[in-house]
Amino acid sequence: MMSQDQVTRIIARLDIKGNNLVKGINLEGLRVLGKPDFFAYEYYNEGIDEIFYQDVVASLYGRNSLIDVISKTAKKLFIPLTVGGGIRSIKDISKVLRAGADKVSINTAAFENKEFISNAVKVFGSSTIVVALEVIKQENGLYFAFTDNGRNPTKIKGTEWVKIVEDLGAGEIILTFVDYEGTGKGIDLTYAKKIVESINIPVIIHGGFGKKNQISEVIKKIQPSGIAIASMFHYNKIHITKNFSFTEGNTDFIKKNKNYGLVTPINVKDLKKYLIEIEHLNIRN
Repeated sequence: MMSQDQVTRIIARLDIKGNNLVKGINLEGLRVLGKPDFFAYEYYNEGIDEIFYQDVVASLYGRNSLIDVISKTAKKLFIPLTVGGGIRSIKDISKVLRAGADKVSINTAAFENKEFISNAVKVFGSSTIVVALEVIKQENGLYFAFTDNGRNPTKIKGTEWVKIVEDLGAGEIILTFVDYEGTGKGIDLTYAKKIVESINIPVIIHGGFGKKNQISEVIKKIQPSGIAIASMFHYNKIHITKNFSFTEGNTDFIKKNKNYGLVTPINVKDLKKYLIEIEHLNIRN
C-alpha cells in the first residue's frame, strides 16, 4: 500500500514485436507504430520516470529477443528500464540485466513454477523482480489471472495471486486490465484499489488509460506506485514514424488517416504538468 508521501511514477510501456513498437486493443490486433528505442528516447527527453519494454510474442517462442534494443536504450537513457516477455530462467534474467535493464517482469514462468520467483529474488534481490498480473473479468464478476499476454487462462484469482508472489519475495506488481487495454475506457477502479490495498509491495496499473482525467482519478483515489501508459503517449508521437521504413507487420494504421477512438494523445511533459496542477488544486481546496 502506498504511503501519503510517495509520488506516483509515470511509466511509458512499449510493446515490442520483432524490431517494431506495436500497439493493439486487448493485447491483440497489433499495429506497427515505429522503432521502440526512438520512442523511448522521446519520452526520456520529456521527463518520463521509467520505461517498460514488453516483448509481446516472447512467450510464444520461449525467448526474449530484445537484447539489442535494451542495449541501445540503456546507453542513452538514465532512468529505470524494466523488460518483460519470455523470462523463464535465471540465465534469461542475467542476460537481460547485462544488456542494461534494471528490472525484469515475469508472468508465464511464475505460474509454471512459483519457486522461480523466490529463486530469482535470492540471486538478484526483490527490487529487480517484477511480477506481471494480467486479469480478465469473468461472467461471475471475478477477475482471474491470465498468461501469454492475456491468451491463456489460469485458475487463480488475481487477488490471490498477488499475495502469493508477495510472500515469495517479488518487489513489485504490474497489474494489466486486458479487457480495457488499448480501449481508452479507463480501468476498474474498485478492483485496482482492492489489489493495491491487499499487499504491501508497489503496484503499477496499466491497461485502458485514454484521458488525463482518468489518470488523475486513479492517483487520487488509489495512489498506486506507478501508472503505465502506452496509447496516449504513442499516438502523440506517431508522426515520427515518417523517419522509418517498415518491411513487416500491420502498417496500415500509420499509412492511413488515424482514428484514435477514445484515446486522447498527450506528451509526457503536458501530462505531468496537468497532474501537478490538479494536485495543487486539491491541496488548496
